[in-house]
Amino acid sequence: MPYVRKEYIPRIPQLRVSKFKLGKAREFEVVFRLVVKKPSLIMQEALESARVAANKILEAEAGENGYVLRLIPYPHIICREHKMLTMAGADRLSKGMKRAYGKPVTLAARLDAGSPVMEVYSKKEYENVVKKSLKVAASKLPVETLVEKEELKKEGETSE
Repeated sequence: MPYVRKEYIPRIPQLRVSKFKLGKAREFEVVFRLVVKKPSLIMQEALESARVAANKILEAEAGENGYVLRLIPYPHIICREHKMLTMAGADRLSKGMKRAYGKPVTLAARLDAGSPVMEVYSKKEYENVVKKSLKVAASKLPVETLVEKEELKKEGETSE
């Protein structure tokens, strides 16, 4: 079971993801989604690292007004760690698995297979830039991913 009931936890780790939405584009033609292939638990540090890496490439090559990057999962599961001694003679000092509940260390987001991690809205002309940025972001995540592309309908268009 995920450890999420914050009212019972004395010290909750701070959220390290600074922004969940970046960019200033107004008109979009396509949306690219970075989707996980298997169910996984992704730490907030990995999410923030992927967001920073993708945003850096997008901002440099597409400009601030060429895209909107959205980080989708919210890290709400509290991860605990049982700290062990690793020095010489640690076996005589440490208690092993006795009272090994652990202290809250970080937050994580749980994702099911096929869930998007981030999505980028942009114009068709920036397709290669967006794919490159999502590939770099995927390298920061501990799970296999794929990039999905979806065409957005313009206002006034009908699907006949």
